[in-house]
Amino acid sequence: MRRLSFSPIRAGAAILGVAAVTVACARILPVNAATAGFFFLLLTLAVATVWGLAEAVIAAVVAMLCYNFFFLPPLGRFTIADPQNWVALFTFLVTALVASHLSDRAKKQTLEAKRHQTETEQLYALSRAILLTDTTQPIGSQVAQHIARIIAADAVALFDSNSGLTFHGGVDELPNVEQALRQVVIQGAPRSDPPTSVAAWPIALGGRPIGALAAKGIHLSDGAVQALLNLVAIALERVRTEEATNKAEVARQSEEFKSTLLDAIAHDFKTPLTSIKAASTSLLADGDTLRAEHREMLAIIDEETDRMSLLVTEAVKMSQIDAGKVKLERTAVDVESLVKSAVSSFSSRGDERIQGTDSLKEMPKVLVDTEMASLALRQLIDNALKYSPPPSVIFLRADSEADRVVIRIIDQGTGIPERDREKIFEKFFRRASVRDKVPGSGLGLHIAREIARAHGGDLWVEEGSKTGARFCLALPRFVEAKA
Repeated sequence: MRRLSFSPIRAGAAILGVAAVTVACARILPVNAATAGFFFLLLTLAVATVWGLAEAVIAAVVAMLCYNFFFLPPLGRFTIADPQNWVALFTFLVTALVASHLSDRAKKQTLEAKRHQTETEQLYALSRAILLTDTTQPIGSQVAQHIARIIAADAVALFDSNSGLTFHGGVDELPNVEQALRQVVIQGAPRSDPPTSVAAWPIALGGRPIGALAAKGIHLSDGAVQALLNLVAIALERVRTEEATNKAEVARQSEEFKSTLLDAIAHDFKTPLTSIKAASTSLLADGDTLRAEHREMLAIIDEETDRMSLLVTEAVKMSQIDAGKVKLERTAVDVESLVKSAVSSFSSRGDERIQGTDSLKEMPKVLVDTEMASLALRQLIDNALKYSPPPSVIFLRADSEADRVVIRIIDQGTGIPERDREKIFEKFFRRASVRDKVPGSGLGLHIAREIARAHGGDLWVEEGSKTGARFCLALPRFVEAKA
């Protein structure tokens, strides 16, 4: 129930108004009882409309007494001779009270509607101001200033839990507000201090606390406050989005710079490598005139030149994949030839631990970019060789599954814990147990998976292997077009 607001001054003025109507009706403009009652009723309605129900009730009671004393016989006494006048007096009092109540309620509804309209206009102006904030300046500070200006708050403090910063707005200050806002975020409940007119509310987005807002001298309904908090939550989320976008753009530019730099370095490397390759090939062509030991050294130079050129090419390809600039040139390739091409680079180094390539003859063709798919296989084979003890063997196996071919690289190393089977494909991730024992950058498996997924396939560690690790590289099958 709404409490009645009462003012002694307004009540006194209402009583004086009743006295003035009484004098006018009884002495200046002598009228009958019905007309006097009508004037008293109009005065009561006016008091209810202008000042409120409490003053109107006082005016109605005083008017009833004056009506009885001056206009209902016997005049000059607070008694009524005719019983019908009791009905008239009671009817007057009830009519005055009911009409005053209705008038007061209509007045309050009008004021409430105006207040809602003002709040809606303020929230619209605030939302527009937030949308037009300057992204080159701190958004939190701009939002705090907009709230203070548009909602007419004496002071505003906005705490962003993500950055740990507090932004201020308004002409006044809120001392020691940061600690209070942190507590509001932790507790997730609003708090207020009526003597200082300061209130604080938690800000949540999707049920997750992301900050808090404190304001001094703010006069909004609960619904408007909640709408205000939602707008601020959107503004804070925009801050996070802007930061993430900026970081992503910086990362993209860094990757592009790295890719461009590697392209330039690769060009500088390949120029002398081409000359060395041409010279070694030319000398080997005249091998009959060379001594055996010289011919053997030239063969090593020739092979290592090829290997060096391949490493440079792979570095560039890996950088392009990381920067998202790679373009696939797919062709139909035999799985056996694809795998043997990848294995040959390890055989040339004298590593004969890879077995199982002869079991790939019956496999269907795959639709892949040969260089990229071979690069992914080399990364997986190299990873298996590095993490397996020297005497152990690396097995290769392939299976045709629906619309893809799955190539499995099986080693006999220490294996990969289940908790790390997804993490190992992240950039630069290396398990703590092998970080200092096995050289590597933590990019090989990430690159291999990116190549697989670029082809529409995938790369994963198969579950259930008791010893070692079993990497599964899925590549799309080549399907011949029907005539």
